[in-house]
Amino acid sequence: MDTRKLDKIIDQYAGQPGQVLLTLEAVQEEAGYVPKEAMQYISRKTGVAFSQLFSVSTFYAAFSLKPRGKHIITVCEGTSCPVRGGPRLREASIELLRIPPEERREKSMTTSDRLFTLEATRCLGCCSLAPVMMIDGNIYGYLTPKKLPDILKQYEWEAP
Repeated sequence: MDTRKLDKIIDQYAGQPGQVLLTLEAVQEEAGYVPKEAMQYISRKTGVAFSQLFSVSTFYAAFSLKPRGKHIITVCEGTSCPVRGGPRLREASIELLRIPPEERREKSMTTSDRLFTLEATRCLGCCSLAPVMMIDGNIYGYLTPKKLPDILKQYEWEAP
């Protein structure tokens, strides 16, 4: 990440309550994730220990330490969704998005072109619509694997 951008972010939140969180959020907004190099730079410039920056960025699920896709897909793995076909939805998503095999072991899986990141969550709060997924904040319910291609096309996805 460009140090001029980091300097601007650091200056914007310097001395404010919640400076660490605000700074890390701004970095993630700019870069799409929180790069280790950015945390090292922030540590040097602010005097905040790298270990504190790393602890905060790994404690909160909202932060990612690896590059994420342009579109974030969250599949619900709460109580109702798995009973109503959620695991099939997740597997169909992995196949349709052509998630690389090395990514499939990860909790957060990103496509090779960084267009999509597929993640799981404990609950999206839409149990009556199960199974559900969220893409960029938009909820889709009563899903089946057959419905996925039409939904994904709305987000720049192209069928193989």
